[in-house]
Amino acid sequence: METSRRTVLTTAAAAGLTAAVAGTSTSYATEGGGSVHFAKPEKELFGTLADGTKVHRWSLANGGTRLKVLSYGGIVQSLELPDRHGRHRNVSLGYDSLDAYVAGTTFFGALIGRYGNRIARGRFTLDGKAHQLSVNDGENSLHGGAKGFNTRVWDVEPFTDSTGVGLVLRYVSADGEMGYPGTLRVKVTYTLTARGDWRIDYAARTDKATVVNLTNHTYYNLAGEGSGDIYGHELALKAGRFTPTDAGLIPTGELAKVTGTPFDFRRAKTVGEDIRVAHPQLVTAKGYDHNWVLDKGITRRPEHFATLRDPESGRTMKIATTEPGVQFYSGNFLDGTLTGPSGRTYRQGDGLCLETQHFPDSPNQPSFPSTVLRPGETYATSTVHSFSAR
Repeated sequence: METSRRTVLTTAAAAGLTAAVAGTSTSYATEGGGSVHFAKPEKELFGTLADGTKVHRWSLANGGTRLKVLSYGGIVQSLELPDRHGRHRNVSLGYDSLDAYVAGTTFFGALIGRYGNRIARGRFTLDGKAHQLSVNDGENSLHGGAKGFNTRVWDVEPFTDSTGVGLVLRYVSADGEMGYPGTLRVKVTYTLTARGDWRIDYAARTDKATVVNLTNHTYYNLAGEGSGDIYGHELALKAGRFTPTDAGLIPTGELAKVTGTPFDFRRAKTVGEDIRVAHPQLVTAKGYDHNWVLDKGITRRPEHFATLRDPESGRTMKIATTEPGVQFYSGNFLDGTLTGPSGRTYRQGDGLCLETQHFPDSPNQPSFPSTVLRPGETYATSTVHSFSAR
């Protein structure tokens, strides 16, 4: 375990590639001499931006998992999983139109950058130079600013190979974009393995010292999108500490123990069990919207830290990551004004996020793991979502 490294170099590995997927496919030889068939990603027009830029939707399927991704924001528009009876349902919140994503402020399913979560007052100092970022959350900068990576159209390249079926998304963030220094070249790979795992590999390089913290902002409801709240979901987190926040949801710098607090998920409990407890941190955030400090720290390979289960459908999601933290957000600010593809409105607690990350406001918190990236270094982190139903 390492507690101070920022860059983590990983490689995707093939495992258990024995399943077949229906549809147009490509065959690959395995080490045992057999072959594996992967469905090729399918592309369709999803919409057109005001400037005439076309946005496409890519559909992936492998190992029982179905994923739909937009070139706009790298957004996961749909994640379909089978329940214990084999019935598929979309378990991610989102919209059915491009206009709704462009107008939206909830970051449904999006790739987040250049910096996931909040930076206090949108300011930080690096190598003696002060930087002012785009401010879009009160006085703070949130998820990269007013036009973060979630609003950009990414270059998308599909692939089918021995690791599975997937998409490589690329974006070049110009020097000074949203106030961040350095030209940042970003590559994000979404892979569906033959086992149905959804793997995300993030990579970036810069020509000037900068800060980077990439993540994905999918809202999950394992009972199904539009089915109601997630308070009955069971959640377990391997994390003995969390980072308390001030009134603006900026970490105070403390690494507080979860023992004896509503933030203790070391043994699985329902999301709703303690969410109404009059704990000052829950009152401020209107629920959970905090960073948990994972016991494992930064690791070279993804290690399991979270299990989320819906008892009704049996759907279970396990998450492994190389990152040192996770932002657990319980959908506190969904207010009934947004409508999903199901035609049902989203209200408080109708979805939750588990965003793997470095800690919020790390550029201003010397005691937190560093998010600084320098020329010649490679930012590389990985997160793997594994699904089952029982």
